[in-house]
Amino acid sequence: MSSEVIINEMKKRVFDANLALPKAGLVKLTWGNVSEINRELGVIVIKPSGVPYHSMKVEDMVVTDLKGNLLESEMKPSSDLPTHIVLYRDFEGINAVVHTHSKNAVMWAQAGRSLPAYGTTHADTFFGNVPCTRQLTPEEVATAYEVETGEVIVETFKENNLDPLAIPGVLVYGHGPFTWGQTPQKAVENSIILDEIADMASVTELVNHKVQPIPQYLLNKHYFRKHGENAYYGQL
Repeated sequence: MSSEVIINEMKKRVFDANLALPKAGLVKLTWGNVSEINRELGVIVIKPSGVPYHSMKVEDMVVTDLKGNLLESEMKPSSDLPTHIVLYRDFEGINAVVHTHSKNAVMWAQAGRSLPAYGTTHADTFFGNVPCTRQLTPEEVATAYEVETGEVIVETFKENNLDPLAIPGVLVYGHGPFTWGQTPQKAVENSIILDEIADMASVTELVNHKVQPIPQYLLNKHYFRKHGENAYYGQL
């Protein structure tokens, strides 16, 4: 298959994934983006910056190299591209990244709180708490804001010894969620789940302010039903 065909298929997947965000209620206005990487070709495809979803076309998807340099298109890539690049650099097992400002996840990010695993809905996708990063310093915001956003995500996972494949999402303090996956569709799915479990957790704490996370054995059971070599959920 030629590189042109591969990139065109990437554009279609990224386009469809971006359109899925407002359909799922995760994005208003232009507050979100999806990208996909092909490491063999050395390319990233991402949503163009600030283009309304209703007028966006497949051919508008922006193609860059792995450093963010434009390879085609006259449109600028999403301003969050440098964050995506850092995540692709350090999280080698991921192929797609999603960023939104979905309401429920943003509320936890603005509170500066990691999202506890209060139930099995959480455990089906995230193997433990979804972490919240530390706040960026004034210097980090002033010098290379989007790059440093990626760096603080990576820092959070390294310092807490977290596996980004087992916890495919993060809350950036005061900002919002990023999720990732093997495909753009899966990364979007993880964003939908993250926002849902953030909503569930908020109400759970209202109902019982002393609630505790589910026990590790139940977390293990639900996560490994769907993930790993012994998974048995679905039509495998």
